[in-house]
Amino acid sequence: MEKPKSLKPLAISFALGGAWDTIAGFQYLFKIGTGRIIDNPPMDPFYAIFLGSFFLCFAYLQILSSFNIRHYAFNVGCLIIGRLFYVIVLYYFILFVNGFPTTFWFTGIIDGVLTLLYVIFVWKGGLKVADLFLPK
Repeated sequence: MEKPKSLKPLAISFALGGAWDTIAGFQYLFKIGTGRIIDNPPMDPFYAIFLGSFFLCFAYLQILSSFNIRHYAFNVGCLIIGRLFYVIVLYYFILFVNGFPTTFWFTGIIDGVLTLLYVIFVWKGGLKVADLFLPK
């Protein structure tokens, strides 16, 4: 029987994604919103807190999943889709929507790099597409 390939690089990059989402969560909770960094377009503080709470949930999910990444590979698939969608939507708005603030351009780069790392380490770790999108 063939020994399973190591998923340690995937687990580490997934935990780093969780650390990044923790930073984003605290940024949304305490710095972003009306009267803070972004005033145009206006953002109600409720939405900043709402998004911050989601970032912290994603961070928790990623960090704890990284301890048994083979079992929680489904979470990796979800984050690949989510981060890719975010990067596409962010850069679409930055490039094609007049007046959209470019404040978060660097987050698109970080999320793009994390997505690329997930895909590379999934492939090198020998996971199948079904492992990422069908929970066991």
